[in-house]
Amino acid sequence: MGIYTQNEHVVYMREDCHVCVSEGFEALTRIRVSNFNTSIVASLNVITSDVLLAGEIGLSEAAAKKLKVSGNETLRVSHLEPIDSLSHVRAKIYNQKLAYTAFEEIITDIVEGDYSNIHLSAFITACAGNRLDVNEISNLTQAMIASGKQLDWNKKIVVDKHCIGGLPGNRTTPIVVAIVAAYGLTMPKTSSRAITSPAGTADTMEVLTNVTLSLEEIKAVVEKEGGCFVWGGTAQLSPADDMLIKIEKALDIDSEGQLIASVLSKKAAAGSTHVVIDIPVGETAKVRTNDAAMKLKEHLEVVGKAVGLTTRVVITDGTQPVGRGIGPALEAMDILSVLKNEVDAPKDLRERAVLLAGELLELSGEIESGKGKQTARGLLESGKAYNKFLAICKAQGNFKQPLLKPYKFEIKAKKTGVLRRIDNRKIAKLAKLSGAPQSKSAGILLNVHLNDEIEKGQLLYTLFAESQGELNYALEYYENHDDIITIE
Repeated sequence: MGIYTQNEHVVYMREDCHVCVSEGFEALTRIRVSNFNTSIVASLNVITSDVLLAGEIGLSEAAAKKLKVSGNETLRVSHLEPIDSLSHVRAKIYNQKLAYTAFEEIITDIVEGDYSNIHLSAFITACAGNRLDVNEISNLTQAMIASGKQLDWNKKIVVDKHCIGGLPGNRTTPIVVAIVAAYGLTMPKTSSRAITSPAGTADTMEVLTNVTLSLEEIKAVVEKEGGCFVWGGTAQLSPADDMLIKIEKALDIDSEGQLIASVLSKKAAAGSTHVVIDIPVGETAKVRTNDAAMKLKEHLEVVGKAVGLTTRVVITDGTQPVGRGIGPALEAMDILSVLKNEVDAPKDLRERAVLLAGELLELSGEIESGKGKQTARGLLESGKAYNKFLAICKAQGNFKQPLLKPYKFEIKAKKTGVLRRIDNRKIAKLAKLSGAPQSKSAGILLNVHLNDEIEKGQLLYTLFAESQGELNYALEYYENHDDIITIE
């Protein structure tokens, strides 16, 4: 029927259809739908108009793709047998500990499409609020790895990095990949799209190149250039993670246990052996205290070891956004500025990328301790990293220059003073209200940083949008929140 329902299978039948009447099917009933090839579990939507004939069944795009059906095909529908793994979800709701086999059954049913969005929401909520201990996180991570394809690069060392998040504009990954690949290490970087932020690495890199590659295409790029920047959703690496992320985004939940399982399952499935993880800490970052960061660090290292990863966690400053751009195109401009060694390139983004690249070089054992950062800086300043970046983009299909739309509004200081605080969460929300990441050109261009001396009327940041309506929507939020930037 040409209806997009993300990952959820949905079917449509008329209310007066003889099947609905005889079987007692009601709206939102979960039913089994089968043809000669396969079967799916789907949610039933009941139609009261003439869009369908009495004997017809309509399918959402996801359901039709899974069943591989064509028009005029006969389908069989029946009541859904009990989904046994939901008993484990109910057990977790009551805070019982789950073993590996329980998580394996849950994840298998999720990947098969047997869980509705309601079931997925229940599972995510049951695991939130630190309700998974470190053993359960390890079990969940291993189950997620086993649920999809796993890459093998036939190399002793394959490196990767990840940032826990919470800092707008913190787009170090493409720079790190370029530096590390320019050195000669293998770094097949698969990234997620934004969950609760104005841009994920995949959203930003999509401005510059093609990020939707098949497994075969990813392998070809990495074999040729030593690295890639791709969206992990099409590679079917830990596929349950992509399904859970969509629900987490809708719920605005990013719990510690599932965060760890999400990050490490993707790294292990992508064939990584050595991983550096950046945890920014700040009062408005995702991780707010050093104690919380140390606990997360410990769990990441324990779970990493359990799934065969050599993991190093770096705790960094998370008190303010990184770079100038917040939003896909604006962040892409920052990346290019750093890689091209432009005089006005954002220093904080450059230094953070050099630090993380240096940590990866040292963790790999290729560079002795204390020399990684110096080596990384040399690769950046020599232009080798930029050349490698361009080569990877072209191997992925193309290289495009980021463009901005003309709708913008300048936010200026209302008083003189010192910039004491930038609320990461509120400035990120402002960028999202302007249209990011769906609107690639939308977001914020930041002109100031903490402890800057500010004059009344000075430009603080510029809001960008792809339409006047989106710009007005963001400005309404700005007018009601004068604590996005605090000047004293």
